[in-house]
Amino acid sequence: MLDDNKDYMVRLSRARRKRNRQIDPRYLLLAVCGAVVIGVLGAGIHLVRSRSEAVSGQEKQEGEESETGGESVSESESQDLEEPALSPEELAAQQEAQAIQAVLDSYTNLGLIQVEGYLNIRETPGNDGKIIGKLQQYSVCEILEENGEWDHITSGGIEGYIYNQFVITGQEAKETARSYVARRAIVKADKLNIRTEPNTETSEVVGQALQNERYEVIDELEGWVQIEEGYVSAEFVEVTYALNEARKLDLVAMAIDRYENLVISKVDNYLNIRSTPEEDGYKNVIGKMPSKAAGEILETLDGWYKIKSGNITGYISAQYTATGQTAKDIAMEEAELMAVVNTDMLNVRTEPSTESTIWTQISKEERYPVVEQLDGWVQIELDTEDSDKAYISTRDNNVEVRYALAEAIKFSPVEEAAQASMSRRSQIVNYALKFVGNPYVWGGTSLTNGVDCSGFTMQILKEFGVSLPHYSGSQAKMGKSVSSSEMRPGDLIFYANSRGVVNHVAMYIGNGQIVHAASKRSGIKISTWNYRSPKTIRNVLGD
Repeated sequence: MLDDNKDYMVRLSRARRKRNRQIDPRYLLLAVCGAVVIGVLGAGIHLVRSRSEAVSGQEKQEGEESETGGESVSESESQDLEEPALSPEELAAQQEAQAIQAVLDSYTNLGLIQVEGYLNIRETPGNDGKIIGKLQQYSVCEILEENGEWDHITSGGIEGYIYNQFVITGQEAKETARSYVARRAIVKADKLNIRTEPNTETSEVVGQALQNERYEVIDELEGWVQIEEGYVSAEFVEVTYALNEARKLDLVAMAIDRYENLVISKVDNYLNIRSTPEEDGYKNVIGKMPSKAAGEILETLDGWYKIKSGNITGYISAQYTATGQTAKDIAMEEAELMAVVNTDMLNVRTEPSTESTIWTQISKEERYPVVEQLDGWVQIELDTEDSDKAYISTRDNNVEVRYALAEAIKFSPVEEAAQASMSRRSQIVNYALKFVGNPYVWGGTSLTNGVDCSGFTMQILKEFGVSLPHYSGSQAKMGKSVSSSEMRPGDLIFYANSRGVVNHVAMYIGNGQIVHAASKRSGIKISTWNYRSPKTIRNVLGD
């Protein structure tokens, strides 16, 4: 019985455990409902507590604001304010990096030059192409097209061809070029003076910058930009981050490069240009090339060159000339800065201002040595017998200031074919021409060692029995006045200064030319009769 009870109790215990493991659905429903109720109550309590804390925090914040005058900010705004601001140095570095990247991105197909010295830009592909510019070490270009060993490029306003052996491209070029981006002054004027100091009063002009050239900036001053070569006016440059680009040929080389087959006269005074390739006395002389003057060889004959120099085309004896590299070497030494007038007559003023006096005019038939370059003006040399300075404006493109070589002038000897011997006037002129090329000396009276303008005319006419005083103003009162349409070889032409006072004299030699002791720079030379406006013309020969 006990065993039976024991078994019963064991079975009952097992049944209870089994029942406990199997949850009655009624109890499950009650449990779920109870959990929902508890959750709702908990959420409500949490909401009440949150609202209470928010109100408390707001009151606290408003209390603080009332004391500090601050403004409430959101949590995200608070985090933004807590981020550290960039320092001025960091901001500048960031802006510089962006500017550098913008420069690099401005090139579609950048080419970077890696060569000792510079790389030539040629007009056509090949080593025989005309050189039109140069790219310095680490300058860049935009490659337009690849053409075998030659790339068609544009750089610094110059379009041409470069030998691509010395050019790197692609990403390598951009990454290398990055370190060469700098603040540069890009020239916007056709020509811009480079000065020793940042002013136009006491500074000297030491060079010229050409349009589109780029110069690394050392400093920026009020109205001026300092570059390695000196100072340039800020008005005519743009200062920006940039890479260096191509430059045109230097001005002296440009003067020489105008000639494809250069010839230079190697005589002490003048070399005759003849209408035919033969010696025929003075009969076939049509012009003269001054000493070290330049011309273009058009044709080579036996002992003769057919040349074009200035407005003259004719023949010169080859034995008195230099060609090839010798001619180029002479030309490099002889080229000088000239004002080349391209209008019929150009006003000359006493000061570099349109408000100053016009005291003479100059002719496009002459090239005038440049004394000084100013912004918008150039001082030229007319003669040295007066303290007057001569200024011409370059603002209206009526004059080109560039390095140039002397060229031929028209000249036909004064002869009278009907007479067996030359007339007196012809004799005077041809005697005067013997001394062309000799030096000018102020106050001098020696036709060989040096004379001034009035000393020259005085000594020439003395040889033919005409006595003149040694002063141009006094000579201008001798003889009788004649008009330009009436003047004949041997007549004297006088020129005045800004005050209307005669200060220079020359002898008319015919064909629109004069011979005169011009200046220390030029010596005794031939010029056009209206190289500046004449004051008066006098016949002092009495015929």
